[in-house]
Amino acid sequence: MCAGWIGRRYHAAMSLDRLVDAALNRAGEGLRTLEDLARFILDDSKSSHACKRLRHDLRGVAEDVWMSGRPCWSRDTAGDVGTTCGTPSESIRRGAADLAAAAGRRASEALRTLEESAKLEHGDEGSRAIEGIRYALYDLAAAIERRLGTGRAVQWRLCLLLDPEACVLRWQDTLEASLGGGVDLVQVRQKSTGDRGLVSLAREVIEISSRAGVPVIMNDRVDIALEVGAAGAHLGQDDLTMEAARRICGRRLMLGVSTHGAAEAAAAVEGGADYVGVGPIFASGTKPALEPAGLDRLRESLPVCAGTPHLAIGGIDGETIGAVRAAGAKGVAVGGALCGARDPEGVARLLTAAVAVA
Repeated sequence: MCAGWIGRRYHAAMSLDRLVDAALNRAGEGLRTLEDLARFILDDSKSSHACKRLRHDLRGVAEDVWMSGRPCWSRDTAGDVGTTCGTPSESIRRGAADLAAAAGRRASEALRTLEESAKLEHGDEGSRAIEGIRYALYDLAAAIERRLGTGRAVQWRLCLLLDPEACVLRWQDTLEASLGGGVDLVQVRQKSTGDRGLVSLAREVIEISSRAGVPVIMNDRVDIALEVGAAGAHLGQDDLTMEAARRICGRRLMLGVSTHGAAEAAAAVEGGADYVGVGPIFASGTKPALEPAGLDRLRESLPVCAGTPHLAIGGIDGETIGAVRAAGAKGVAVGGALCGARDPEGVARLLTAAVAVA
């Protein structure tokens, strides 16, 4: 009787150690995946170091609660019935954001198991330390997933800021010629028309641009972007916040944000912007109230945009594009240089060739 009771207690202890060992491995794997995504895809040292710190914190807590290495003594991979269980969704990953979401869930679920198990060894003291790691992970994993976004935003070279009223040619001719010259993103800007007129305009722009395989985004208007099937929307500092816009569109749209310095660029990236507008670099007739900051704005903002596509904006034309590219810009957005041109195709070719120079 006594031997049987001791045997059951020993088996239970060994089983709990196996549970802890598996959960520690899952949590570490999830955190390491998030760390590598932040490090190699986002080039984000801050998030990468935060993930690494959580891994080391967890290791330290595990050593205090379960003794160094004790759980792995009972590891029995061959006898683990869970190794043959799986679901079809486990093998589906549509992009880097999916990897981050799966890694975050894996780590947080494992941490919950560890938190409860720690109560058997050290009561609330051990579990509270793991709970703190779990809460820190929630925010960190969500931020990494947001930054990885939908995967639809790329580093464009030349975005046309299309304002029909600013075009010296028929806007349709300006658009088609610009697309022929290498424009790879179109933003619809039209402030003076009502919603019905804007919807009609946007649909025609999308029809023309789609023939060239170029995405169209709406300036300011998340609602109309959804209505017309645009690829995304661009938000200014006085427009909807990223959080509010995501509540409306979820991940159906890619969202960009205008920024005016490194602090706003960093906030846009942290908030999950799919791309960032940096400017105004030079004086612009589109937004004359904004004071141009020159090339220094690019130099200070681009490092915090690392891993997130960007577009330099503001007074960029054939004369200034070389300096903008030399300052590090990989993509630019222009309005007047194309809308005001008699030869939009030629101007677009000049600008795209300048940006393409390594």
